[in-house]
Amino acid sequence: MSTPTPRAPHLRVGADGEAQAAAYLQAQGLALLERNYRCRAGELDLIMRDDRGVVVFVEVRVRSNPDYGGPLASITPRKQRRLARAAAHWLQARRLTHQALCRFDVVAFSADGQPEWLRNAFSAAP
Repeated sequence: MSTPTPRAPHLRVGADGEAQAAAYLQAQGLALLERNYRCRAGELDLIMRDDRGVVVFVEVRVRSNPDYGGPLASITPRKQRRLARAAAHWLQARRLTHQALCRFDVVAFSADGQPEWLRNAFSAAP
């Protein structure tokens, strides 16, 4: 029987950030639908639903070193397009494309560990 390989430190930090973000958003009234959805188009960290039924695709960013820019600076237009394609894939796989209202939020953690929640952080428009 083999022992599982330990996760790289940056992967542990990311997973911890996602868990903290999920707990934070649930405390704010959002319901967790899915975590770490992967498809060919990309990965969605958290998929949640707010109290009005809006599907919320959440990108979680954790940055411990401010020298590389803040957590929000890393969500480039290219990354936004990948997230939008992955979200479209998720919606289509669940046959929700015509009825679901959705938005893209970001939960960012900086060095102090406090979450910053940005609702409607970007649009899925090309």
